[in-house]
Amino acid sequence: ALHACDTATDDAIAFGLAKQARAIVLVPCCQAEVAACLRQSKALQLARTPLAELWRHPLHTRELGSQVTNVLRCLYLEAAGYSVTVTELVGWEHSMKNELIVARFTGHKKRSAAERLAALLQEFGLEELAATRFNQVELPLAAA
Repeated sequence: ALHACDTATDDAIAFGLAKQARAIVLVPCCQAEVAACLRQSKALQLARTPLAELWRHPLHTRELGSQVTNVLRCLYLEAAGYSVTVTELVGWEHSMKNELIVARFTGHKKRSAAERLAALLQEFGLEELAATRFNQVELPLAAA
């Protein structure tokens, strides 16, 4: 998936998991779904802490949403049995959206990744995504 906007990257991940792809290579772009959820829910658990400053301004909400989205995707892939590497596709001088995620199937599903994924979804008030975006792995009941 090259510069797959918003949830197109998630669709590519779902397709790759469904087909049991040996490798999944992603260059995500324009991740807006999590940012919208952050704006809507204001991550109530964190709203009363200094961490709420991370999304007080719209620009920061968008950028934090982008980072959180890709972290969640990587944990999801690890929980599904992939080894994940994250690096730059090109230099920052060429594009601000240059994250390259490479996932190689190992067959070793990481329970700890599923637990961290569930914990982050809960911490940021994003539990609804467990059923729609991260539904091909078993997550601990706390986030479901």
